[in-house]
Amino acid sequence: MERKLKRTLLLVSSLLCWAATGAQAAEVKFPADWAKWTSVSTPLTQIGALPDCKADVKSLPPIYQKTVETYCGVRAGGPGKVAVLVNPAALKSFAARDGKMPDGVNMVLHLKDMKVLFVTAHEGSVPSYAVFTEDGKNVTARSGPLSAQTCASCHTGFQAYCKIGQCGTRK
Repeated sequence: MERKLKRTLLLVSSLLCWAATGAQAAEVKFPADWAKWTSVSTPLTQIGALPDCKADVKSLPPIYQKTVETYCGVRAGGPGKVAVLVNPAALKSFAARDGKMPDGVNMVLHLKDMKVLFVTAHEGSVPSYAVFTEDGKNVTARSGPLSAQTCASCHTGFQAYCKIGQCGTRK
């Protein structure tokens, strides 16, 4: 009986996690005007490109090591050139790193060579995530490096670098 209860609890928790991840990605709208947003300099963009899995990234802060580890294998040679774009309506909060992002889509991590956008949106200061192609196709996966859950785990797992969905360091 105890084994059956454990299996049931595991199944229910897995389904809840899956449902939460899918709902999280579904809430994020594609920012059609993303290409007009402000490109900002961050420690990640200063690296220039995300390398392949063979790169020695031990000198980078832990969050950037994890970023490289997570995405290095998604494309031969690594993901390539990156840009961080900020919605003009969110620039003041982005610069202040005050956790007071306006509701809506606020930030994009653009993997230029892959033509993919990792999008962060906020609703009542709660971040949510999705992955899109440059032309707006939602490619958010249920698991793996292109999942909303992967975004959320990094954006919440590195509290020294991330505040309410915005990761980086204050200049």
